[in-house]
Amino acid sequence: MSVAELFIALIHHPVLDRRGKTVTAAVTSLDIHDLARASRTYGVRAMYVVHPVAEQREFARTVIDHWRLGEGRKFDSRRREALENVEVVRDLEEALQATERTAGTRPLLVYTSARGDRGQSADELRALAERDGGAPLMILFGTGFGMAPELQQRADIVMAPIRGAGEYNHLSVRSAAAIILDRLRGR
Repeated sequence: MSVAELFIALIHHPVLDRRGKTVTAAVTSLDIHDLARASRTYGVRAMYVVHPVAEQREFARTVIDHWRLGEGRKFDSRRREALENVEVVRDLEEALQATERTAGTRPLLVYTSARGDRGQSADELRALAERDGGAPLMILFGTGFGMAPELQQRADIVMAPIRGAGEYNHLSVRSAAAIILDRLRGR
């Protein structure tokens, strides 16, 4: 049985602020490191850091290159290994083009959000990914207070929100990504 290739995109624009206004969020090194490590652990083919601002893309590359090529390389080879599959891109379209070059076909876009009650469960998405010959999946993770509605409209699949023990539901993007990746690829 072959499993569909998995890609993730960390979206910084268009995302929402706490009032629901569309904004551009800043890149954080914690998001890059933690999502890269989770991606490597769960066999994600590539992780894209998506940001429209050149200075923010350069910051992300500086963080990554410190561990891949710079002084950090001497201290933690596991972190370097995790960051090998991280690419910094301008927008979602650039991430989709890179994925298509890598996988040979356009991926299905999977929209994630803490809001709403509908969408495919992790079990349903896992079953889809485990079908022989399945299309690659690109899971979109939004920073800030989640992705702007236009990204949901572009998605092929909407994933049901992660639900915890109670009504509180405000996970960091790093935590949500790790939970979703474990549900899709964990043993």
